[in-house]
This record gives sequence, C-alpha cells and structure tokens, in this order.
Amino acid sequence: MAAKSKLAPARGRPTAARLAARDTFRRLREFHADAHCELDHKNPFELLVATVLSAQTTDVIVNRITPDLFAAYPDARSLAAAPPADVERILNRMGMFRQKTKNIIGLSKKLVAEHNDQVPRSLAQLIELPGVGRKTANVVLGVAWNTPEGVVVDTHVQRISQRLGWTRETTPEKIEQDLVAMFPKEHWDMLSHVLIFHGRRVCFARKPSCATCVVNDICPSAFHAEHVGRKSLIRLAAKLDGAKHTLGAAKAARALKAKGSAKPAPKRPGRAGPRRAAG
Repeated sequence: MAAKSKLAPARGRPTAARLAARDTFRRLREFHADAHCELDHKNPFELLVATVLSAQTTDVIVNRITPDLFAAYPDARSLAAAPPADVERILNRMGMFRQKTKNIIGLSKKLVAEHNDQVPRSLAQLIELPGVGRKTANVVLGVAWNTPEGVVVDTHVQRISQRLGWTRETTPEKIEQDLVAMFPKEHWDMLSHVLIFHGRRVCFARKPSCATCVVNDICPSAFHAEHVGRKSLIRLAAKLDGAKHTLGAAKAARALKAKGSAKPAPKRPGRAGPRRAAG
C-alpha cells in the first residue's frame, strides 16, 4: 500500500492567482502539449538511475552518458556487481561522479537484495534507496506508473509557481504543500512537466520571455518576472535579513558592553551642616 501523504494544506487566504491556478495550468498545458520527462529511459530501472544522476546536473549531460552506462550495465543485477572504478570512468563527465557511482551501485544492490531486482512502487520504499529522496521518488512514480505521491519541485517548478502567484514559500517542501492543495492528484505528475517545460522554453530565470507567454494576462509577475523566484535573489534577501539581525545583535552587544564598562559617576560630597558650638 502506498504511503499516505503527510503534506499540510496551503496556508493563507486564496488570492486571485490561486483561484485561477487551474485555468492557468490548463492554458500552459495546451501550449506545452508535448511536455514530458526529458530523461531518456526504456524502463523504470533506467529512469531511477537517470534521475539519481540528474542531481545538480542537466538532463542533457545525463542523456549523453546513460547510453554507455546502460549498454554496460542494463539492469540492477549487473550494476550491483560492477567495479566502482569502471562506473566512475563512465560517469566522470558529470559533477559528483564518485558519489553518484556509490549511489547507483548501492541502490542496485538494494534492489537485488530486497526487491527481486525490481524498482519498488511506493514512495516509502523508494526513499530507502541510496541517493533517492522525495523528489526523485515522485519522478519515478509519476513517470513510470502515473502514481506520484506529491508534486516534484525542482528549480523550474519553484521559480514558475512563485512567479504565477501560486505560492509565497521559498523551500521545495512548503511549495509542494501549496501545489498539492491547489491541484487534484491526477494533475500532479503533468503539473511538474509543464512547469519545467515553461521554465526551460519561456520563463527563463534571468530574462523571462513575458511577451511570448500565453498567461501574461493573468501572471502577477508579468513583465517584471526577473525579480521574482530567482535563487540568487532569494539568497540575497536571506543574507540581508541575516545581516540585519547580526548588526542589530552587534549594536545591542556594544551597548551592553559600554554600559558595563562605564565608570559610575563620583558622588558629590554632601554639604556639611553648621557646627554646634561647644558649651
């Protein structure tokens, strides 16, 4: 039985952009009618391995490398028995190839030992595999069997959903919560593919093509979208916020130090009273 989603519903009052989200998605889906997973694969095992390899790497680079990888190791059993050095020689054209070698050999061994060489069909089992997190698991579940247990939120989905006004969150986990609350489950898989296509072809990070966007009449970020949803801007805002708190703390510390080191004002001597006459 598939693990139940523990995602919370979207927070905050519904905005015009959120209320129009399903119609916006319908228009984007019609425009990107060919939207699909762009990782080349022939079966769930190849999809799983390719998705693990795609971390911090473009699909284009992964697609250049996986033909050689799968020609040498076409299934979990053969990859589980592969010498790491041989796999590294195939993967060394991508970043973090040593860690990725360790992950794909490790997950292959676990598939052989615990799943009869087959890719499991539940998120709970998939995320137990080396190198597989929630995002990777939902890519496999959605693409291979159309049974995702959430929405895949990569950099494109994060940026586009922020620009469209569907979320004000900045982390994939919280953005996913907002998206699953707005869209029915049967749309979760295609939602990611459509937003990824839109991000790669129209709504670019630095210079979005708002003039050619089919939803520029409803997008709240239209014609100034370059200021919304970019990781560099989010990081800058976080740094500025952190700097503000740091400066505030430093100022308070200096004030306390100054207060503690200040010498008390000397007491003014009291005025002596009139002397009493002896007698």
